[in-house]
Amino acid sequence: MNKDKNIRSNIMTYLIYAGPATFAFFTVVIIPFMYGIYLSFTNWDGVSSVHNFVAIDNYIKVFTDKIFWDSFGLTIEYVLFTVILVNIVSFLLAYVLTSGVKGQTIFRTGFFMPNLISGITLGFIWQFIFSNVLVYLGTIFNIPLFSASWLADPKKAFWSMVIVSVWQNSGYMMIIYIAGFMNVPKDIVEAASIDGASGFRKLKSVILPMMVPSFAICLFLTLKNGFMVYDVNLSLTNGGPYKATEMISMHVYNKAFLSQQYGIGQSEAFCLFLMVALVSVAQVYITKRMEVEA
Repeated sequence: MNKDKNIRSNIMTYLIYAGPATFAFFTVVIIPFMYGIYLSFTNWDGVSSVHNFVAIDNYIKVFTDKIFWDSFGLTIEYVLFTVILVNIVSFLLAYVLTSGVKGQTIFRTGFFMPNLISGITLGFIWQFIFSNVLVYLGTIFNIPLFSASWLADPKKAFWSMVIVSVWQNSGYMMIIYIAGFMNVPKDIVEAASIDGASGFRKLKSVILPMMVPSFAICLFLTLKNGFMVYDVNLSLTNGGPYKATEMISMHVYNKAFLSQQYGIGQSEAFCLFLMVALVSVAQVYITKRMEVEA
């Protein structure tokens, strides 16, 4: 009898405190996700009330779609550069801003500020910079690199995407690395100093191994941001010029909503989800194995 009362009490407690969040999670995430998988097996155009089951035809079209894989390859290249550059820049900023430099709190706030600007707004700001400010300066000071808008050149447009993403995300990752630096036990660092370890030796053998959790979080977030980039892509280049900067998220959106091939677009989205999930799980697994105890 008491056991039944405890079970009912636990269920009621769960429903009161976690029930609303669970309901929201299922209605906003799980149910739409499952429904999206179902739609990937149909020929729905996103508008009509009728959608026919087409089995795996959409997935066959995805795997034979050269444009999709070109866009995915471009996204892989973008992710590679942004993950490396964001983590290097943010780590160096965190290292400097935890070394006791004067005004480090103000600098931390300043470097974090770009992350507070929405991706759409950020894209339009940098579009003005690349297309007007830098071109004006390049003309005035006779700098060939800035003589024409970067957004009109396919290769430079790609690098403009990378630069804006690094500028936007470095401040946020810097905060995570700062937390990692501050959580490194001071007594271990002091013991290394007493043993005669140089600054670089302490960084390599003591500080970096203790900061693996911070690296795991930052790598996961930068990977996710890189694969899912859309807002900056839309407002900065809109996939141009000539689709030279159309990242995979934009391609999936255009396929589903602009081309009205929702079934194929949903298939592409699910394939993208699987690939990103595999990369993220592998990254977390590898970095978790590298963690050390203090």
